[in-house]
Amino acid sequence: MPGPDPKAVHPIPGVSQVCFIKNVVRAQNIEIGDYTYYDDPEDPEGFERNVLYHYPFLGDRLVIGRFCAIARGVRFIMNGANHRISGVSTYPFQIFGSGWERVMPRLEDLPLKGDTNVGNDVWLGYEALVMPGVRIGDGAIVAARAVVASDVPPYAVAGGNPARVIRMRFAPEVVEELLQIAWWHWDAEKITRNLERIAAGDVVALREAT
Repeated sequence: MPGPDPKAVHPIPGVSQVCFIKNVVRAQNIEIGDYTYYDDPEDPEGFERNVLYHYPFLGDRLVIGRFCAIARGVRFIMNGANHRISGVSTYPFQIFGSGWERVMPRLEDLPLKGDTNVGNDVWLGYEALVMPGVRIGDGAIVAARAVVASDVPPYAVAGGNPARVIRMRFAPEVVEELLQIAWWHWDAEKITRNLERIAAGDVVALREAT
């Protein structure tokens, strides 16, 4: 088999802190692509615990593409963290019951922001925080400890609190071509044959890949 086994939990021999998280995440509302890994020396298989306030009854999903690199301490805040803000108080009385459930809000009254989507070949730096409903494009880089509260374009480098685009990795026409090539959807054999072209950033050579 060319390349590492996408079904392996720990794909690097002798290195337990790197985990292909598709093979350990069990929540039905989390989707992970092949070869996406989480690097954590303390709890590499515990990635799912870093997806916070993710309640099935809300229906929102976390979708992460293929070949993403997720550093230690990355957190995803999901829609369940949002409180209704249209009333005088933001306190969630209803969750305590005992007569307070009579102010149970309807789902349409909550500030839900939809699914959180991370594209393919995305690098999320140490302790980055991704807020609900955000879309991070293919090939993007999120700096360490960034707070991502709005969408990050494909092949952008974003950082800060709130995160802002620091620069683009490639010119717009190159980004468009890379998105059309979408090497992350190639089969393992084709990726293995063309590793040098992918790693080198030679878009012309990548276009001619076979």
